[in-house]
Amino acid sequence: MMRAFIYSAVATSFMMFQMPQGEAVEQLKGANCIPVKSLSEDKLAYKAGERLEYVLHYKWGAINSDVARASVKLDSTMLNGVPVFHSSVFGKTAKFYDMFFKVREDFQSWFTRDGVIPMRFVRDSREGGYYSKNVYRYMWDPEGDEGYIQAEIETSRKAKYDTKLELTGCTYDLPALFYMARNMNFAKVKPNVKYPMTFVIDNDIYNVYFIWLGREKKYVKGVGTVKTMKFAAKLIAGEVFGSDSDMFVWISEDENRIPIFFEAPIKYGIVTGRLSSWEKLKHPFDAKISNLHVQGCLS
Repeated sequence: MMRAFIYSAVATSFMMFQMPQGEAVEQLKGANCIPVKSLSEDKLAYKAGERLEYVLHYKWGAINSDVARASVKLDSTMLNGVPVFHSSVFGKTAKFYDMFFKVREDFQSWFTRDGVIPMRFVRDSREGGYYSKNVYRYMWDPEGDEGYIQAEIETSRKAKYDTKLELTGCTYDLPALFYMARNMNFAKVKPNVKYPMTFVIDNDIYNVYFIWLGREKKYVKGVGTVKTMKFAAKLIAGEVFGSDSDMFVWISEDENRIPIFFEAPIKYGIVTGRLSSWEKLKHPFDAKISNLHVQGCLS
């Protein structure tokens, strides 16, 4: 379930792209990328210091409960002499559910502050008795439009090994995708048109797409009513999702572009994720149009 949250909340809610400033960057993103605004740091939808908190809810049969939390934090630093953002995504099951299936997900991503170009990614995931560790180094060619990912993979099922993964200008790890998506240019996104996206996890590259369904006023527990843009994203059948199906994501219709809610079918039941708190947004939360309701606590 936590993997569904990370894939969904980070991969989809956090799932729309844009093109960096300048001709070279536009060429980097290519024709198959989602339309975006300028990716210069001063034009981005977020700033260093931002923190978002989410609650994961699971419904299946008699089960109807908040089961986990996730935090998404952004800081600025330097990597190999390049100014970068450092994103930390951490998810964990609540104490009660740890007794049945303890999950801890830790994603760390570094990407350039200008251009949102991924540079490094580290993942440490533990789900029950399963664990997976990824270390990616993005090796861009001098032209900047492709290259390869030098990946170090280790799981509880397979000893550590090195491999190379294909890299194009529209390939992201999940946290980098989350932030790239938030710079989407709504003015250039057309309803009912499929927009492709690519993300990498473990040693797999996934090609998926999303569709803009329109505007909607969405009530979110603990937040209130928010003006949103609603999207459907195509999910991938596998260990988490039972069949190829659509997940729905609601993004705040303001300059912050915050994913505030998602809903995704999994093999057994439905997972939803909702924004529960936020700090140090770059822009006013103008999309919120009603007062808060008291948010219950999750142990």
